[in-house]
Amino acid sequence: MDPSTYIDPQLTVSDRLVVDNLLDDIKPTGDKLTTEETIEKLGHFNDASHAGFDPTVFQLWDLSYLKAKLPPVIQQHVLLPYIDWAKGIVRVPTDVVMVTHLILYFTTLVPSAFYLYYRFSWWHGVLHWILQLWYCGAFTLMKHQHIHGNGVLSSKYVVFDTLFPYLLDPMLGHTWNSYFYHHIKHHHVEGNGPDDLSTTMFYDRDSIADLARYVGRFFFLIWFDLPRYFWRKGQTKYALRAGFWELSNYLSLYLLYNYVNARATVFVFLLPLTVMRLGLMVGNWGQHAFVDPIDPDSDFRSSITLIDVPSNRFSFNDGYHTSHHLNPRRHWRDHPVAFVKQKERYAEERALVFRNIDYIFITVHLMRKDYPHLARCLIPMGDQIGMTMKQREDMLRSWTRRFPKPTKAA
Repeated sequence: MDPSTYIDPQLTVSDRLVVDNLLDDIKPTGDKLTTEETIEKLGHFNDASHAGFDPTVFQLWDLSYLKAKLPPVIQQHVLLPYIDWAKGIVRVPTDVVMVTHLILYFTTLVPSAFYLYYRFSWWHGVLHWILQLWYCGAFTLMKHQHIHGNGVLSSKYVVFDTLFPYLLDPMLGHTWNSYFYHHIKHHHVEGNGPDDLSTTMFYDRDSIADLARYVGRFFFLIWFDLPRYFWRKGQTKYALRAGFWELSNYLSLYLLYNYVNARATVFVFLLPLTVMRLGLMVGNWGQHAFVDPIDPDSDFRSSITLIDVPSNRFSFNDGYHTSHHLNPRRHWRDHPVAFVKQKERYAEERALVFRNIDYIFITVHLMRKDYPHLARCLIPMGDQIGMTMKQREDMLRSWTRRFPKPTKAA
C-alpha cells in the first residue's frame, strides 16, 4: 500500500469528503464537489433540522451503511426508535454514539469487574483486560468531549453525567479528575509551550532515549509535577485538587490490592492504568512531534491533522488535533467542516496534514527515523504541493529537532 495514493475504504463519510477536497486542490479532476459544496454537505450532516442530518450511532458503521444493510423491519422497529430515544438523552443530537458506549460499558465492563472481585479466575482476568484494551481509546476520547463540553448528556441526566466517570475512569486507566486538570487547566493553557509538562519541544522527537525520558517523567512524577505546576502559577486551589484526586486514587488502589482482592485489582485497575499512562504520552508525542522552528507558538505549526481511520472513526475525530487546539470547545463532529472552511489558512501557516497513519504509528516511524514513509503520508497544502519527496522529508526532519531550553535569569 502506497500511503501517498491509497484511500482507505473505512474512512468516515466526512473524512472522505475532506480527502477528496484536498486532493482536488493538488490535481483537479472536475468530478469532485467544490469546496463550497463540501462545506455545505458537511454542515448538513450536523444539522438536526436538515434532511441530510447524519447522527453517529455506532463507531464501526456509518448510518448510511446500516440503512443499506439492515432489513427494513429492523430499521423501523429497532434502529430508528433507538436513535429517536437516544437523541433525547444526549446533549448534542449527533451524539447517539455516546449512549451506545455508555450502555456497552455498563452491560459488559462494569459487571465483569464486579464479578472478578466476587470470584476471580485468570482466564476471566485476561479476557477482561483485553475488553478494556478494546474500549480504552474510544472511552478516553468520549471523556475528552465530556470534559471540554461540560458533559455529554442532556441537563435532565446531569447527576448520572457527573458521576459515571468516577466509576468508569479507574476501570479504563484514568485517575479521578487528573485528565481534567492536566488537559484542560494545564495543557490547553500552555499549548505545548515551554511551561507545558507534556511539551515535546525540548526533546528530539525521533530519539528512542528521549521518548523513554519523556514517558518515564510523566509515568512516575506527574502526581508531583502537576500540583507543583499549579503551585508555581499561584493556583493553589488547583494544586490541592489535582494532588488530592491523584493521591486518593492511588490510596484506593492500595487498599483494594491489600485488603480486598489483589489479583482482581491488578486486572481491573492496575493494568489499565499502566497501559493508559503509556498510551497517553506516546499519543501526545505523535500529536506534537512536529513543531515549526520558525513559529513554535502557533497552533497551526505545533500540532497536526490526521485524516485516517483509527483517530477519526474510533476516537471521535481526534485526528483533527490542530482544529481542537484552535478551538478547544469545538464539538468533535464540527472538526471536518471547520477544517475545510480554514484550509487556506492551514496552507498559509504551513500546517501539516497526514493520511493513512495515526498518532501511535507516527511515533513508531519517528523512532525508526523513517521520514520517507512520513513524507508519503503527508497531504501537501499550499507551498508544500511543489515540494519533492526529499524536500518533504527534510522539512519534517527539521520540525522534530529539540529546542534549546531557555536559560534562567541570574
